[in-house]
Amino acid sequence: MKATAIPFKNNLYVVTFFVILACACKEPSPKNNPDPGKKQSPKKGIIKKPGSSFTDTIFVDKKAAVFFAPDSLQMEKIKNVNEKATYDMLIHDCHYQMENAKLSLKQYWPQIKIIDALKARYLIFIKEDQSRTIIDLNDKNDICGLLLFDRKKAPILADMPNIETVLNLYFQTHKN
Repeated sequence: MKATAIPFKNNLYVVTFFVILACACKEPSPKNNPDPGKKQSPKKGIIKKPGSSFTDTIFVDKKAAVFFAPDSLQMEKIKNVNEKATYDMLIHDCHYQMENAKLSLKQYWPQIKIIDALKARYLIFIKEDQSRTIIDLNDKNDICGLLLFDRKKAPILADMPNIETVLNLYFQTHKN
């Protein structure tokens, strides 16, 4: 039986892995925390989205995709209760998810009306049978979002990172 040698390159990877693992498991040094007796407390996360400064209502009586986002006063309150990195991530995620969703709608579902509910608090969705669903955006604890409405079913809050799938599932039986 002939023994085969493990190449040096693979040994280097194994040793590097264990060095990184050992460093990651170390206690933080006191120099990283100037006062070890004082715990640094991060800002508390948003428990409830601050209320809108608007009281306007938008009536939706067509197949629609309704985008909502906080007004400037809400944004200031959200900024004040979050760490800068968290706030920046929230804004970045909202912006790109909404832009991606709008591109998908324009490309694959051009018959769906896009509505930006940026200065409204209430949305009233009117179905074909004239029944209504009222949504108070203050009750939506998402910093931004997208509501889909086809006039036959109740409006739904869409999962924007999976927008193509959600659009197909919600509108598939009613696509023109």
